[in-house]
Amino acid sequence: MGPVCVWKLRTRRFVLARPIVMGILNVTPDSFSDGGQHDEADAAVRFALEMVQAGADIIDVGGESTRPGSAEVAIDEETARVLPVVEQLAARGICVSTDTRHAAVARACLEAGAEIINDISGFRDPAMVALAAESGAGVVAMHMAGEPGNMQRDPRYGDVVGEVSAYLLEAASRLEAAGVEPARICIDPGPGFGKNIRHNLELLAGTDELAALGYPLIAAYSRKSTLGAVTGIDVPAERLVPSTTAAVLAYNGGARIFRVHDVAETVQALSVASNAAYAERSRANASAGAGSFTTMLPGSRAIVALGSSMGDSVGNLVEATRCID
Repeated sequence: MGPVCVWKLRTRRFVLARPIVMGILNVTPDSFSDGGQHDEADAAVRFALEMVQAGADIIDVGGESTRPGSAEVAIDEETARVLPVVEQLAARGICVSTDTRHAAVARACLEAGAEIINDISGFRDPAMVALAAESGAGVVAMHMAGEPGNMQRDPRYGDVVGEVSAYLLEAASRLEAAGVEPARICIDPGPGFGKNIRHNLELLAGTDELAALGYPLIAAYSRKSTLGAVTGIDVPAERLVPSTTAAVLAYNGGARIFRVHDVAETVQALSVASNAAYAERSRANASAGAGSFTTMLPGSRAIVALGSSMGDSVGNLVEATRCID
């Protein structure tokens, strides 16, 4: 399949000509890396605003820790944790993703202004599938083997990239059959969710195969235990260098959305990677006789005026816009 150009959400869309950064906001007392740091609404909102200032395009708000071995949180408790935060961020015009596997929580967040449902269970729940279809939200379908409480008990795969790909395609097909537009579906291979170190590294190495499935691909390797295992860094918050390295490797493989803890540093690393890739494409085009191009520096803008007075005018404009995207 060809490259994916756009990820559509409820009221906006992201053109994937550049990396899109999703800042992680855990409103929890017990998440693996930052539990308890932002579990009060005011502190969470302040941190979210800092991430936006640092370059985050999306804030992914979660109220339930899904680290290995974690217990499920009551829906009322999860909703109480995240809803005040989602309301305040959405009121400021910030693009909010709700990180939940519970349809009731997702519905409350969408009603408060969230744009995206990020479901770690891969939309196994028919109620979540129905909500995705009726709401018009962008969705992230993730692969997870089992449940957080048991997912790390001796996970096994014959071909982890192939099996995860099949799972994600099945989840996407289920969403499309319910009426979710394909352009709204993003996929996440779920590193750390029912995978061992070798599995996670194989998924990272297989990013190009996952990106070729035909949906926007998210990379969520930030601070994961695999990065600690291969570097010897035991404290998750100190895994900045391996986290940004994984993001760049995933970008080079075709991922375009990055769920991260360290927003500013990831934005900087991806800026270098994306501009280098753009320069390489420009060089290839110039070699082919297509002319020379300047580097797409961060913040560059262009204004394009379109008109059509012949044939299907609206259709012509829609197609032109699609090509520009």
